Amino acid sequence: METIEIDSVECVSSSDGIEDEEIHSSVFSHPHNSHNQYSSKPYILGIGPTSVHELLECPVCTNSMYPPIHQCHNGHTLCSTCKTRVHNRCPTCRQELGDIRCLALEKVAESLDLPCKFYSLGCPEIFPYYSKLKHEAVCNFRPYTCPYAGSECAVTGDIPYLVSHLRDDHKVDMHTGCTFNHRYVKSNPREVENATWMLTVFHCFGQYFCLHFEAFQLGMAPVYMAFLRFMGDDIEARNYSYSLEVGANGRKLIWEGTPRSIRDSHRKVRDSHDGLIIQRNMALFFSGGDKKELKLRVTGRIWKEQQNPDGGVCIPNLCS
Repeated sequence: METIEIDSVECVSSSDGIEDEEIHSSVFSHPHNSHNQYSSKPYILGIGPTSVHELLECPVCTNSMYPPIHQCHNGHTLCSTCKTRVHNRCPTCRQELGDIRCLALEKVAESLDLPCKFYSLGCPEIFPYYSKLKHEAVCNFRPYTCPYAGSECAVTGDIPYLVSHLRDDHKVDMHTGCTFNHRYVKSNPREVENATWMLTVFHCFGQYFCLHFEAFQLGMAPVYMAFLRFMGDDIEARNYSYSLEVGANGRKLIWEGTPRSIRDSHRKVRDSHDGLIIQRNMALFFSGGDKKELKLRVTGRIWKEQQNPDGGVCIPNLCS
C-alpha cells in the first residue's frame, strides 16, 4: 500500500501575458479555439463538395491518398494500405482490384497546393500535396496528446482543454505556484512495479507544468525518478528551468534542468533519465529508521529565464 501526501505547496504565480489559380488564391479562416474535434478537410474557395481534395480521400480510412493510388476496373480508388485490408476487393463495387494504379489522380495531386490540416487551429501554411504530410507531422499547431502517464489515454487537444481533461477525467491534483514539497511513502520499497507513479500539475508564469514522480524497474533493482514536463512546445519550454531536491541525514541530491515539452512522451523522457534519479539504497538511506518503509520528501521550484537587454545574459525570474 502506498500513499502520496502533499505536505505543502507554496508560491505565488506570475502571469505572462478547380483551377490551380483558384487554389493558390484561396482564403482560409483560422478559428483558434477548437478542442477535441479537429477537421482534416480544409475548405477551399471555389471548390464544391466533390472537390479534388475529396477525390484524394481514401473511402476506407478517409486519409489522404499518396502513391501508389490503386483503382478497380470501374475506376473506384483507395490507398495502398487499405488495399490489403479489404482483401483485394473494391469497397465500393466489390470487384477484384488487381494491380491497377490511378496515375491520372497521382498526377493531379502533384499539381495541388493545399493548406495544413490544422488550419482551423491557426496554421497558415500552404504546401504542395506531397509535402503536406511531412509538415503536419511536426506542425506547431497540431494538437497535444494527454500527458497522463498511468494509462494509454488517446485524448488530444489544446492546452486549456487538456488541463480541464486532467482535472476532471483523471482527477489530477492542480496547484498554483512554482515551488513544491511532496512526501512519497511506500510500505514495501523492495517490491516495485513499473508505472508506479504520481502526477501533479502546477500553474505559474501563466503556463502549466506536469511534475512526475514514479518508481520503475531499472535492471534488477527499482529506482525512483522525478521530472518536470512543460505543457507547450519545446521552444517555449527552453524559457524555463527547474530544480528538484531530495535528502535527509545531512545528505541531499539536487537536480537542475530544463523541463521537457509534452510533445515528448512520458516514456521517452523517463527512459532518457532526464530528471532526478534516486537509487534504491540511497532512497532507503534518506528514509531513515529501519529502512523497511520508503519515505522520500522531494522539494523543488520552477523559474523563468529572462534575457538581460544590456548584456545578453539570462537572469532567473524567481517566484516569491
